[in-house]
Amino acid sequence: MHPVGRLLLRKKSMHPILNLPGLLAALLLTLSSVTQAASACPPLIHHTQLRLQDEKPVDLCGYAGKVLLVVNTASFCGYTSQYKSLETLNARYRSRGLVVLGFPSNDFGQQEPGSSADIAAFCENTFGVKFAMFAKSHVAPGAGRQLNPLFAGLAQRSGQAPRWNFHKYLINRQGDQVISHASKVDPEDPAFIRDLERLLGSK
Repeated sequence: MHPVGRLLLRKKSMHPILNLPGLLAALLLTLSSVTQAASACPPLIHHTQLRLQDEKPVDLCGYAGKVLLVVNTASFCGYTSQYKSLETLNARYRSRGLVVLGFPSNDFGQQEPGSSADIAAFCENTFGVKFAMFAKSHVAPGAGRQLNPLFAGLAQRSGQAPRWNFHKYLINRQGDQVISHASKVDPEDPAFIRDLERLLGSK
């Protein structure tokens, strides 16, 4: 054989052989991991919501395994001062697994008329809100409204839809238990704290 031919043959033989069984096993492992991650997210929170400050999408599945406090908010309501209590709970219980999620809505009394920028500035400058806030949406059924799917699920699971601003839902870590508290119940009310402590204590 010509020397050049022998050199080409030698180089060809040095190329690694594609390990198809190994690649297939790795692919199956990856798909299995993705499936397990998806199944770990409770259907109740399997939604994407837009962040208030910049309307970037947030996958609520990122909060799986946490105790969630979901509340519909408004800037010009008699209960707006509850922002202070909500932030107090956020600071006090965050290390134990509490996540507070605020959802501005103009559904009740037209008390949240502002833009996302207006709402974000109000929350930060007036109450120093640091917990997660999301873009304005509809939280209660009504003609021509596109209901936020998270609130649709919460109403179905608890049997209670919001009737006014600052209706509060507590969701356990597994996402299969919802406790509803009416607008008039302050987040630092002893009855609310009891429910919150109970959920935080359950693994």
